[in-house]
Amino acid sequence: MPTPLDPRRLETFRVVATTGQVSAASRLLHLSQPAVTAQVRQLERECGRPLLVRTARGVRLNDAGRMLLEYAQRLHHLMEEASAAMAGEESPGGELVLAASTTLASYVVPSLLASFLRAHRGIQVRLEVGNTEQVLAWVGEERVPLGLVEGHARAAGIRLERYLEDELVPVAGARAPAEIQRVRTVEDLHAVPLLWRESGSGTRAVLERALKKAGVRRGPQAGDLQLGSTEAIKGAVAAGLGVGFLSRWSLQDELASGRLRLLPIPDLRVERAFSWVLPVDALSGLAGRFLRHARAAPPPLLGP
Repeated sequence: MPTPLDPRRLETFRVVATTGQVSAASRLLHLSQPAVTAQVRQLERECGRPLLVRTARGVRLNDAGRMLLEYAQRLHHLMEEASAAMAGEESPGGELVLAASTTLASYVVPSLLASFLRAHRGIQVRLEVGNTEQVLAWVGEERVPLGLVEGHARAAGIRLERYLEDELVPVAGARAPAEIQRVRTVEDLHAVPLLWRESGSGTRAVLERALKKAGVRRGPQAGDLQLGSTEAIKGAVAAGLGVGFLSRWSLQDELASGRLRLLPIPDLRVERAFSWVLPVDALSGLAGRFLRHARAAPPPLLGP
């Protein structure tokens, strides 16, 4: 007979697999990193095969891990539904109100809502979308109870809680001019058009800080474009108008199709985190339930 799998280890594996980092999983699970690693290795022994590929940047799933993750996610959702049913929350009613910056509203929040609504039927959802500064202001003004933003954000009257890891990567269109296709170093970025987000964007703030640290002493200049959304930058990159820096969460389809390609610039890393924007006081109601769900079930970063 096959060895029974321990549900607790399966849940630990699910969180590690979806966050891609043992450190992030340990924060979400409130366990030490050695404890998380030990649980995953024991689960691999129970399965009789490796489930994860360890890299310098974290972990990624192999074929066996991807197969097991589907079962782990189904079990997690089933347990959520059972918990909600026992608590009398099958149809709580009311409206879930939250805010997110544009990248997150497009590429992270939808999967969180999909899994949340499977266990919390009969509610309405209102998602406010803006840039990072706007979301911070909305939560601070109590216009919305909960937000999700990118970038290094700070504001009075709110709390920030680190959630997911991200990286802004340089991309070019498959048919971009040769001078853009040949970008390989930070020095090359001085000689090509760059595509920027608007002022107030968390993406732009993180990019400006990383470029300055890498020695690229420039902001928007003649020939550059400033665009108000990730999709607008994708379109401009695909049209060959310049080099764009986009979230890995936003690029899965374009990289897989070959419409956009990564530019290898080994001396430049633009890492950032996605963070919850919370009021000073504890959340309650539907917003509190949604936050607890999102903490327990972070979405996986798939694709290349």
